[in-house]
Amino acid sequence: MGRLRLDVNPAPATTPADADAGAHPDAGEEAAGPDGEGTLRRRSATIQDVADEAGVSRAAVSKVIRDAYGVSPEMRQRVEAVIARLDYRPRVAARAMRGSSFTLGLEIPQIGNDFHSVMAAGATDFLAETPYQLVIAPIRDPQEGDKAIQSLADRQVDGIVAVAPLVSSDWLDRLAERIPVVMVGRHDISTRYDTVAGDDEAGAEEVMEHLIELGHRHIAFLDIDRRRGQGGRSKTFISPTGRDPHAIRRRVYHEHMGALGLPPRVVNGAGHMEEDAAAAVRPLLDDDESRPTAIFAGHDTLAVGALRAIAAAGLDAHDVSVAGFDDIPIASHPMISLTSVDQQGYAIGQEAIRLLLERMGGRTEAVRLQMPTTLRVRGSTAPPRRR
Repeated sequence: MGRLRLDVNPAPATTPADADAGAHPDAGEEAAGPDGEGTLRRRSATIQDVADEAGVSRAAVSKVIRDAYGVSPEMRQRVEAVIARLDYRPRVAARAMRGSSFTLGLEIPQIGNDFHSVMAAGATDFLAETPYQLVIAPIRDPQEGDKAIQSLADRQVDGIVAVAPLVSSDWLDRLAERIPVVMVGRHDISTRYDTVAGDDEAGAEEVMEHLIELGHRHIAFLDIDRRRGQGGRSKTFISPTGRDPHAIRRRVYHEHMGALGLPPRVVNGAGHMEEDAAAAVRPLLDDDESRPTAIFAGHDTLAVGALRAIAAAGLDAHDVSVAGFDDIPIASHPMISLTSVDQQGYAIGQEAIRLLLERMGGRTEAVRLQMPTTLRVRGSTAPPRRR
């Protein structure tokens, strides 16, 4: 029943009387036919019908539907069997008035980043056997994450999954006081919301160790441009902290370069898109002497952009190796063959929804989940060519 939606339209105005099952035409035993005569029609089952048939309270039926805590396996099986037999389908308007819209919100910072598509697929698939639908709020400017999250809250979603928004943890704490929240990507420490993230430190360590073992010493780090869009930033904007995934990957890069006594070379001019990364990398390729022999890209979309610029310059992996982060589907394409860190994006999406449903079901203690990473070595990295 779970479905992916890119937007949500306001529901028609509904009165409490309309929301009551008995006021809906389908709830009655008869409805007018084309000739005006009363025609017998099977009425839609209500939550009270399910409760009566299963021999439980309405609250117990609601708990089963919401997959909440405190329901025995026997009760769940009995109620679910009645729901299936009566073909019970809760009406959205009535649910909203009872305090639940059966929609969950997902804020994503870049709709063009394939990693977020993979994560959204995991979230959607996890919801397939539940009554919930997913409402996605994508943003173009990373500094507008608070607006996207607030718009989801205004639509009365039952819970929100936020993907590394540039908002303060205090702001998120206040939001989590009134609606369940799960943070994806950032390694925050909070008692009010849960976090799910890949092991960014271990993944970045694997990338740097791999490049160094291949013989690379002139390694550049391709980072996103965090200054874009800050002119109109909101009060909730916060500069990236040490718990931000890109900040962790960049820190590990600096640590390895420092350990080798080598100067770091961070390219901050890239936006989040492939074209931005290609434009930022082109100037690095002009001079054979100063050209880096390897690029560690902050995520795979940047890495693919770097590969485009390298190929356009007539160079290959022996001239400039490229490693990314996220292992998006195209990374394994034989024409791309990108070395990348797999941080289980699909599983992250599923775990985020699982934690959110637990929060909605009554769990109050915070959970911090870190997914293991694996370096997928492919053809985009190779020993450097002698100059």
